[in-house]
Amino acid sequence: MTDEGQELTEVLDDEVFVESKDENLMDNVIILEEDNVGGNATIVPEVGMKFNDKQELFEFYKKYVYEVGFSVRRRNFKKYNGVVTYVMLTCSLEGQRRDKKCSSLKPQPTIQTGCKARITASSDIRGIWRICMVDLEHNHKTSPSKSRLYRCNRELSAYVKRKLEVNDIAGIPLHKSYNSAVVEVGGYENMTCIEKDCRNYVEKVRRLRLGEGDAAAIQSYFAKTQARSSGFYFSMDLDDESRLKNLFWADNRSRQAYKEFGDVVTFDTTYLTN
Repeated sequence: MTDEGQELTEVLDDEVFVESKDENLMDNVIILEEDNVGGNATIVPEVGMKFNDKQELFEFYKKYVYEVGFSVRRRNFKKYNGVVTYVMLTCSLEGQRRDKKCSSLKPQPTIQTGCKARITASSDIRGIWRICMVDLEHNHKTSPSKSRLYRCNRELSAYVKRKLEVNDIAGIPLHKSYNSAVVEVGGYENMTCIEKDCRNYVEKVRRLRLGEGDAAAIQSYFAKTQARSSGFYFSMDLDDESRLKNLFWADNRSRQAYKEFGDVVTFDTTYLTN
């Protein structure tokens, strides 16, 4: 128990957050309002900027990243009692590849350039996020015209997902569905995804599109096959709704071949995509 007005302190990751029962304390907290984030002008991240929550911080930095023209990743984060309290957002070209087996005569290709551009942010005991460190200097060229192609900026809208599903059921080739979406938005530069994203989504939907009882029939068939041949192996992966997500099987001949030629393994990732 504490007296009225007494401050409570909590040490977290070498930072001290202060909680006070003074109701007027929040009046001193500067929050970046939504109206300030919008608009055409690019707001540059600065130390001391504060946000209502982590998602608001991510959306703000994502908008800045898109305008400047580089890709971003969440490098690391810290938790306290299961709650994220610290994050570092870096340029995707941050770091250097280290491979002891790599020969100097045949260097492995890598996109990492050791870029130091990043921001760090932490939250206080009320959940208010504050930018702690900012480094905006890149050691490589940025390209705003390519921003839509970076993975962190690509997404499939609910409308596009539904259209892809319907067209796939109707037997319309995926490239035609994608070209149709491009025409609807007025060109490739207005697309929020690339054809590969659409193809990956259709593959995922196809794996889940099983008729009633199909998954059980597959399991029954494989179980009978395994009973006849002890070398047969299969594994089924189900989602939270007990729907089939992934299926793997290998017969005795394949397993024996793997023992002899295990240094080469191939996966046909184009099955049912063309």
